[in-house]
Amino acid sequence: MFYRTCLQAAAALASISLLAGCSLFSNEDAEREQKISVGTTSEPTTLDPAAAWDGSWELLRNVFQTLLSFPAGSTVPQPDAAKTCRFVDTSNKVFECELRAGLTFSNGDKLDAAAVKHSIDRIQKIDVQGGPNGLLGSLDKIETAGDRIVKFSLKTPDATFPFILATPAMSLVPPAEYPADQLREDGKLTGSGPYLLDSYEKGKKSELIKNSKYDGFAKRKNEAVTIRYFGDSDVMVKALKKKEIDAIYRGLTAQEVVELQKKKPETEHLQLVETVGADIRYLVFNSKDPMAGKLAVRRAIAQVVDRGALVGRVYQGTAEPLYSMVPKGIVGHTTEFFDRYGEPDVDKARKILKGAGITQPVPLTFWFTTDRYGSGTALEFAELKRQLDASGLFKVTLQSRPEKEFQKGYKAGQYPVFGRGWFPDFPDPDNFIAPFVGSKNVLNTPYENSEITDQLLPASRRESDRSAVTEQFERAQEILVDEVRLLPLWQGKLYVASSEEIGGGELALDPQTVMQMWELYRKASW
Repeated sequence: MFYRTCLQAAAALASISLLAGCSLFSNEDAEREQKISVGTTSEPTTLDPAAAWDGSWELLRNVFQTLLSFPAGSTVPQPDAAKTCRFVDTSNKVFECELRAGLTFSNGDKLDAAAVKHSIDRIQKIDVQGGPNGLLGSLDKIETAGDRIVKFSLKTPDATFPFILATPAMSLVPPAEYPADQLREDGKLTGSGPYLLDSYEKGKKSELIKNSKYDGFAKRKNEAVTIRYFGDSDVMVKALKKKEIDAIYRGLTAQEVVELQKKKPETEHLQLVETVGADIRYLVFNSKDPMAGKLAVRRAIAQVVDRGALVGRVYQGTAEPLYSMVPKGIVGHTTEFFDRYGEPDVDKARKILKGAGITQPVPLTFWFTTDRYGSGTALEFAELKRQLDASGLFKVTLQSRPEKEFQKGYKAGQYPVFGRGWFPDFPDPDNFIAPFVGSKNVLNTPYENSEITDQLLPASRRESDRSAVTEQFERAQEILVDEVRLLPLWQGKLYVASSEEIGGGELALDPQTVMQMWELYRKASW
């Protein structure tokens, strides 16, 4: 096991009123009681970990194992498929893991060192556009010794590498079913995690059942889980109220959270778990676009956008304004955008544009996804359009697509300006800067800055004490403000809504804000 300091996210459990009842269960009733149904607006875009660097992690975490993971309450990766992991040198360049003995995949194949090497090598070889290979920039080679030892040699020191191995992107797969040079496309999953994917209906649901061959840290508190996918959060909340589902873990709008907090007659049987979140929302500017590619246009937008009004009108206390890509609660957080631009000011924005010879309203198209973050996204972009149009300096057109089509569009460079959210891969400032810069970033919108990629990030990764990297990340944020290729908007809180008979919500969200379904259970009646 290895040790390192890391900021721990706080979590607060909303007050819960308990109901006591009396009932006698048959065996059939008891079995049914141990099945949990969870709703979300975050449907996977892929079932293959080698392509997943998005909300697909929600499903993958529950079906696959990784070498390291985050047990409930931990913000430091702990062994999962591994028995132990540690850096074996003093420069953070050689990381070695020893696997648990006797591990198998759900199909009976051995989960050995060769399978680990295969699982991660294929991420690099397939190199999916906008995929998780972007997390492996520091990895040089993988070597094995016998069936249980895996050694990762890094190109440069990288104290964040254990965190990367703990992401669902590094899920372990059986070589016989996952080709080394192409994605698996048969709509099935084979892993070694707590659950098996019994069935998957695109756009509808995933059925998870216990994996009898599982050997890991997770203590499953239910027998099976149904994950239902909703395109509209309003429909999802109605399903919760009618007890068609037991819980919701992604996609609640601010209005729905406020309604649930009020404990009206129709919601008095429901409860909310609130967690301090590190999830953020931001705008991305395409530097190749004729208008969004102009620095003066981006700076003028930064000068006009009123985050306070955006949060107040749309999110009603369930989010707060964000003035840097590194959110509050993470080492290195600053308020650099506020420090540079201050309060929204149309006159200052006009001067910025005039200085660049722009005197007519700037036409721009803002794109957003319709089914990734919940129904509040449309309201958010309507508010952004209202603010920018009202300034008289911009004429904004809004366009949207479902997530899978939306991703194809921005990966193809079709959008001048588009909105994205970021749920951290791990709780470290590196993960709020590194994924967005470089030629192969998570946005597939190349953003080259050699000072960040060649100096600041490498220097910070040599430091095992993550509380000591503030200077590098403060400078990185200054650069992001200078260039305004990304515009942070707000930082959210995370909520799990459920019926009062469901427990475990306060433990279910890990530091990557991925739900560990095995923590949910149905409270006993007596």
